Amino acid sequence: MPGSGKMFWLAFGVLATIAVSPVPVFAGTTGPVLLADMDGGDGGGDMNIDLAVRQVTVTPVRAHVGDIIHVNVVIENKFEGTRTTPAELLVNGKPVASQLFTWGSSDADRVYRLSFDWNTRGVRPGSYRIGARAFVWEDSSPFDNELTVTKPVVIAPVGGVFPGGEAAGGSATETDPRWKDTSAGG
Repeated sequence: MPGSGKMFWLAFGVLATIAVSPVPVFAGTTGPVLLADMDGGDGGGDMNIDLAVRQVTVTPVRAHVGDIIHVNVVIENKFEGTRTTPAELLVNGKPVASQLFTWGSSDADRVYRLSFDWNTRGVRPGSYRIGARAFVWEDSSPFDNELTVTKPVVIAPVGGVFPGGEAAGGSATETDPRWKDTSAGG
């Protein structure tokens, strides 16, 4: 049909204009018309969401291939909102494990402690950087959604020795210097 393309674009333009134009609302106020789920579906379009990975502890930092590396992570909900979000264990910046955690269900509960186990079976001997990430798209300051332990984990071959003759074991903790919570043990 000739002209049907023009009609489509005209209708599209009118609907788009209506969707974002201020319209009268009850009690004499004005506000934009929101299409379904434009505010994230929770009605909190002005919410300030800010998760921060505050501390990562790795044990042991000297292990043999096949050993389990245990990682404890502390995440803080600094502002508002509630959601279930994945937290990831990172090895050399790549996710190797993930778990869901729910944050923001209580104003009194702002700090979350998670544990991960990394099985090094089949891993090549060498040094590995361990970190954690908790990412939310709407985060107002995503720079603190990830934290990596400065001291690398050294994986030796089964029965192998570690540099400097050290024994297997040890631990390392990285704490965000802006965090003041002393109950995290770091």
